[in-house]
Amino acid sequence: MTSPQYPTAPPAAPAGEAPLWAPLYGATLPQAVRRFFKKYADFTGRASRSEYWWWYLVTIVVVVVLEVLSVTLGSAGGTVNADGTSTPGPLFWLPALLIVVWGLGTIVPHLALTWRRLHDANLAGPFFFLGLIPFVGGIIVLVLVLLPSKPEGARFDRPRA
Repeated sequence: MTSPQYPTAPPAAPAGEAPLWAPLYGATLPQAVRRFFKKYADFTGRASRSEYWWWYLVTIVVVVVLEVLSVTLGSAGGTVNADGTSTPGPLFWLPALLIVVWGLGTIVPHLALTWRRLHDANLAGPFFFLGLIPFVGGIIVLVLVLLPSKPEGARFDRPRA
């Protein structure tokens, strides 16, 4: 869709980066993280594959680090009961609490980022909820976010000054 209201190629921002309302193709890791938090609950527009997957990598690294801390700190002072079960040490709960805080703090922006990624593939955002289908939903959403960008997805852009 080409019109003055929805240009096909977004004009570059003063720093040479695409404006916040437009997808940033070829985003670097710092750019993807910065845009993730700047567009915290923005469900309009599009997100490039690089924006999406860099953030996904950051999420995996943070969760793995917190899990390793949880297991490490949980083993310190942990006990094994007579019936073979184990009780984690007192510091186990600190990283576990951080995992919960991380998950709750990033659930809305992760949903918004996935929504925008689906827009970039010219799909409606509510396709995200296909992930709720037992057994196959996650695979369906994975395939959808892997789809290449389509120029028709510009219909979801809402240019702002």
